[in-house]
Amino acid sequence: MTLAPSPTDTTTTAWRAAGEVGDLDAAIACLAEDVEVISPLTAAFTFRGRAQVREMLAAAFEIFSDVRFHTELGDEVARALVLTGRVGRESFEEAQLLRFDAEGQITEVTLFGRPLPALTQVMTDIGPRLVRGQGRPGLARVIGAATAPLAFFTRVGEKRLVPLADPNRRR
Repeated sequence: MTLAPSPTDTTTTAWRAAGEVGDLDAAIACLAEDVEVISPLTAAFTFRGRAQVREMLAAAFEIFSDVRFHTELGDEVARALVLTGRVGRESFEEAQLLRFDAEGQITEVTLFGRPLPALTQVMTDIGPRLVRGQGRPGLARVIGAATAPLAFFTRVGEKRLVPLADPNRRR
């Protein structure tokens, strides 16, 4: 006997498929009206409600490529999904902690990402898109100019300095 998938299973499957192909409408359909997304980039604010999350996901889907989910753990209340992808030239890995309501809709997404050069590249690429979408092109230029050096230095540090601390490196 085969059991029918639960609402959480159905939502999780749809969320993963939407993320891999960048289908904004399909992703939004998985979310509760009062969804909250907690970013790995800032503790200053969260994205609340479908409208704000739509803007954030639209920007993310513009900058991410090669997204592939590879791990899923959890139950009907919460699931952890892990994926890989690319942002510009940087490969990244992201973990998503999803929380669900009784109908299987996503009420909260907490994002975690690595490595640091990929996170700073996300900050450089997504920040200006978000504020441009809010009708603030001047602030978009300021954010882009302020975050680009951070992305550059973390990328260079990862390639040139961090390998010097490798415990397996010959001295």
